Amino acid sequence: MSIRTTVKNVLGEKNVRVVRQLKRRISGQPPQPVKKKPTGIDAISDDLNKLAVHFKTDKWGAHRYTQHYQKHLQHLKNEEFNLLEIGIGGYNRPGQGGASLRMWKAFFPKAQIFGMDIQDKSHVDEDRITTFIGDQSDPSSLNAVADKIGDLDVIIDDGSHRPPHVLTTFATLFPRLKDGGIYVVEDTQSSYWPEWMGSEDLDDPNTSMAMLKRLTDGLNYEEFVDEHYQPSYTDLNVVGVHFYHNLVIIEKGKNAEGTNKRSALKARYAKK
Repeated sequence: MSIRTTVKNVLGEKNVRVVRQLKRRISGQPPQPVKKKPTGIDAISDDLNKLAVHFKTDKWGAHRYTQHYQKHLQHLKNEEFNLLEIGIGGYNRPGQGGASLRMWKAFFPKAQIFGMDIQDKSHVDEDRITTFIGDQSDPSSLNAVADKIGDLDVIIDDGSHRPPHVLTTFATLFPRLKDGGIYVVEDTQSSYWPEWMGSEDLDDPNTSMAMLKRLTDGLNYEEFVDEHYQPSYTDLNVVGVHFYHNLVIIEKGKNAEGTNKRSALKARYAKK
């Protein structure tokens, strides 16, 4: 055991700090500032689960989304960027909604947080939070909001959850998402509910989950042996798709890693 450890064990951590401060004073050095433990929001600002509970958003509790958001958005923690969430909550009840926007603001201290809702949610507006009225089923409305924001780094669809609206929103806004950006679709369970414009048929090609599952094939478009296949925009610009319970997270980037199919399928391509 070292002398330093022995002294610390005898005096205790608090008394060791007092001795250090006294030593600095005697030597003429300014005392070291005492680090205060963060309190309130600051004490939980690195934990999305706790922030969700604090702000009473159902992204943790009714759902288990924030643990996945923490993993996929942590790299943006101290970056300056724009986050747009579609669906602010509270429906048409006066003064309601905005819980998740406040959570994002607390977690991302340098980000600009934007929300869009079919209802007026301007009561939520404050420093670094701006809301817009918009209809996610209308591409012109979506584009008008995107034009006002500018760069889109993170897009979260927590709107109506109706598959046709989800499809329209993705088709309109994903091309406007920056390379390296993240696009999220929440509450995908509605894809299976006819009452929410979904379908009981798991092979129905018109649901939101069908579209999202097709993205996984698109990730591998370079492996297709159909020589006439023309890659779609999402084939070329989706580099990752992460499926969780009722939540899908999509990474945008240039999808062009190449393929070894010609060497692996020599017999097929020898005929060409």
